[in-house]
Amino acid sequence: MIVTRFAPSPNGPLHLGHAWAAIVAHDRARRDGGRFLVRIEDIDGARSRGEFADAALEDLRWLGLDWDGEAIRQSARIANHAAALERLKSDGLAYPCRCTRAEIAAAARHDGPDGPVYPGTCRGHDIPRDAPLAWRLDMAEAIRRAGTLTWQDEIAGTVRAVPEIFGDVVLGRKDAPGSYHLAVTLDDAADGITHVTRGMDLFASTHVHRLLQALLGLPVPVWHHHRLLVEPDGRKLAKRRGSPSLAQRRLAGEDGRALADALRAGDFPDDLTLGEGGHGGAGI
Repeated sequence: MIVTRFAPSPNGPLHLGHAWAAIVAHDRARRDGGRFLVRIEDIDGARSRGEFADAALEDLRWLGLDWDGEAIRQSARIANHAAALERLKSDGLAYPCRCTRAEIAAAARHDGPDGPVYPGTCRGHDIPRDAPLAWRLDMAEAIRRAGTLTWQDEIAGTVRAVPEIFGDVVLGRKDAPGSYHLAVTLDDAADGITHVTRGMDLFASTHVHRLLQALLGLPVPVWHHHRLLVEPDGRKLAKRRGSPSLAQRRLAGEDGRALADALRAGDFPDDLTLGEGGHGGAGI
């Protein structure tokens, strides 16, 4: 049975880009009689707020999207994230890092998908544990053990994993035992997700997630990286730029189901459009 999910972070109100992503995930599951789950990814410290989580669920109901079971809270899985990190440490695949973002930016030789690629400053050193530490994946050793990996995307087809483009990614943050990469990989496995639908902006992240699945012995889903709903200048919608929120539309009395049907039909409001597909196919 196909199982998909929509996993918003409650650090701001949802906008039309989120509506589009939720519709893609919902309709992909319902098309084949599968299950659609909602997971609130609320481990981002003080930025995660309960009112945004509650509003997100109201927005989904307003759009006419129903999900199976109770909404899942990522914060309930912190112990699982910590246990996986400890396993990677004991396997010699994670090392502590005290570097600040400014230090990394100054020392990095090039950029990767997440910004400046960590130059390995702390790798192989005895780092004092007297202050909060991040934990990083020893990428070279991880790739050596995992070997050549591929993954399947419903739009791009077979993709060879190249996680080395990220360098030694953070697995455990200074304020949480699971980074985005580790937490989302573990949670998708725990939720039995068979098809990960998400925007093209997260395509590159899948290289790291496929590697973590191999290292931790987790099941491998199929991915579906869809095109993003973008502004006229090609930029994706973003909370930080004040893109119109779904809550504002909902409270103004707009018909959410009609809006969802319009998005499905390609009738995008506010001069929005779909961005480029890339990676082997246009896709939705």
